[in-house]
Amino acid sequence: MEVVPGIDLLDDKCVCPVHMSFGENTPHSHDPEHVAQTWASQGARRLYLADLEGARMGAPQNIKAVNAIMNVARIPVDLGGGIRSVDSAKRVLDLGVDRVVVGTSAALEDQFAKELFGTLGDRAILSLASLNGYVAVRDWQARTDERADDFAKRMCDLGARRIVFTDVSRKGMHGGVNVIAVRRMAKTLNVPIIASGGVSSLDDIKELKTLEPLGVEGVIVVTAIYSGTLRLSEAIAAGESLD
Repeated sequence: MEVVPGIDLLDDKCVCPVHMSFGENTPHSHDPEHVAQTWASQGARRLYLADLEGARMGAPQNIKAVNAIMNVARIPVDLGGGIRSVDSAKRVLDLGVDRVVVGTSAALEDQFAKELFGTLGDRAILSLASLNGYVAVRDWQARTDERADDFAKRMCDLGARRIVFTDVSRKGMHGGVNVIAVRRMAKTLNVPIIASGGVSSLDDIKELKTLEPLGVEGVIVVTAIYSGTLRLSEAIAAGESLD
C-alpha cells in the first residue's frame, strides 16, 4: 500500500503546517521545493498536491509551485483543485503532472464526469468527500442529498477508475481513520481506493493495510507528518510491509 504525502498550496507556498506547531524532523518551511525534497528523501514515491486557491476559484492557481515541486522531487505528482473542464485537465497534464484529481464538478455535472473519465482514463482520479455519509461539495462546506457510496457507484458507471475517499469529519488527526467507512466503500466498488483523512499513527496505516486485498491501494497523509506525530519513512515501511 502506497503512503502518499500531501502538500497544500496557497499563494505558491506550502501551507500544511500553518495552524500547528512544527514537530521535530519535519520540514520547517513553507517553501514547496524544500518540503517536496524532504518527503522524497524520506522515501515518498508520489506526492499529492492540493491547489487551495484553485479549488475556490475554479481554475488552477499555483502552477509555479507545482512546476518547482516536480523539478526538484522527480517523482510522480497528483494535482487537484480547480480542474473544472477537460481542457483544464489536459493543460495540467501537459505540464508533467501524472494524474489530475476532480471533485465538486463531478458531483454536480454528470456530463463533465463522463467526458473527463472517458477522455483521460487512468490519469483522472475522482475525489469523493463524505460528510456524515453524504457527498460533500463546495470546499466541504455543503453536502448533496446523495449518499457517498451511491455517488461512487454512479461515477464508476460513468468511467471513474480510481477514487480518493475522504471522511471530512476525520480531517487532520480527528479520531483516526474511519476504517469502517473505507472498508464499506472498497467493498462497494471495483476500482482502487486511496484513503484520506484522520491518519494520526502507524496503527492507522496498519489498519488500512489490512484492506489492501479489497482494493485500498494507498493513503494520503498530511497533518500527522507535518506535526511530527508520524514519521513518513516509518509509515511508508508499514505500508510496504509483507506481514
